[in-house]
Amino acid sequence: MSFKMQRVHVYHTEVKDEPGGIADKLKPLAEVGAQLEYVYSQRSASRPGYGDLYVAPLTTQVHVNTAKDVGLHEVQEPVVMRVEGDDKAGLAGKLTVAWETAGINLHGMVMSVQNGKFVGYVTFDSVNDGNRAATILAELGTA
Repeated sequence: MSFKMQRVHVYHTEVKDEPGGIADKLKPLAEVGAQLEYVYSQRSASRPGYGDLYVAPLTTQVHVNTAKDVGLHEVQEPVVMRVEGDDKAGLAGKLTVAWETAGINLHGMVMSVQNGKFVGYVTFDSVNDGNRAATILAELGTA
C-alpha cells in the first residue's frame, strides 16, 4: 500500500453566519486563481451569528495578499495534515486504532474514497502528534 501524509498550512477567518458570509471570503481568492484543496467551515459554538472558515493551500504571494485583504491569516492550530493513498477495506479503522494506541488524540478527521484512492484531512492537537501519526501511517504502509 502507498501512503502520503504532509502538513497543510491553513488560513482562518471569522465569517458572518448568513447567506454570502463564506462567499465574501472565497470569491476574491477565486478571482486571483487560488486553487483551494481544503475548505472547512462551521458555525461558532461560542459566538452566535458567526462562524469559522479555514482554507488551504495559498501557493503564491498574490493569493496570500488577497487572503489577508479579506481577513484570513495563517494559523498554527489546529495542525492539519493531508493524507492520501491506496484504499483498502478497514484502513480508516486500522489507522485510527494505531493512533489511539499511540496516545494520539484527533482534533478532527474527514476522509473520502474515489477510484481506489483515498484522500482526507486530519487535524491534531500538536505538531508532535501530527509527526507521530505520519510515522505510524508510514509503518502501516510498509507492513
